[in-house]
Amino acid sequence: MSTPITAQAWTFADTWVEEGDVLRRARDRSEDLGVEPVSPAAAATLRLLAAAISAQAIVEVGTGAGVSGAALLAGMTHGGVLTSIDIEAEGQRAARETFTDLGHSPSRSRLIAGRALDVLPRMSDGAYDLVVVDGDRTEYPAIVTQATRLLRIGGLVVLCGMLGPTGMADPSQRDIDTTALRDAAAMIENDDDWVPALMTVGSGLLVALLARRSEGV
Repeated sequence: MSTPITAQAWTFADTWVEEGDVLRRARDRSEDLGVEPVSPAAAATLRLLAAAISAQAIVEVGTGAGVSGAALLAGMTHGGVLTSIDIEAEGQRAARETFTDLGHSPSRSRLIAGRALDVLPRMSDGAYDLVVVDGDRTEYPAIVTQATRLLRIGGLVVLCGMLGPTGMADPSQRDIDTTALRDAAAMIENDDDWVPALMTVGSGLLVALLARRSEGV
């Protein structure tokens, strides 16, 4: 078993990738809106994952002020389209401003104001390369089910916030959010269709590749 890194090393890694003025403003907007964006390291990881699979179509649940969406757009192929869903229209207006300030064409993002579990079932089967989830924790298990349908074979699902204050690492935590995170993780871990890894990046990312789709899914 490897030696755990120090808190100093973790902090260094989490802020190693520098962000420009636009993203710093987006983080400030996030604070004003009362939403917590992904950390710089988590944003860098999202960009890396999108680039690694040459993502052309991504679904994001939880727009915030556009910090994670900006990372995904930066990693996607030229002309790729990000679909981002959030119940807060004000945050999506801030995200649109973030994307514009970064030079992205409006045609590259489709922002949908609504509840994810109302929107996702209307989206096409097997049409997406990456599904990123950073919204209502209680909806994670149901969204995993939707992701299984939405992703192409070889696509990725990323669940954010898996190890944060309401994360699943503390066995004494039995609140509804933590229980939902554990249920979502168990769904992926116990399903041979997925190849998962739990990463200690930011507040925790569970990343899983859809290796196959069982009959009837």
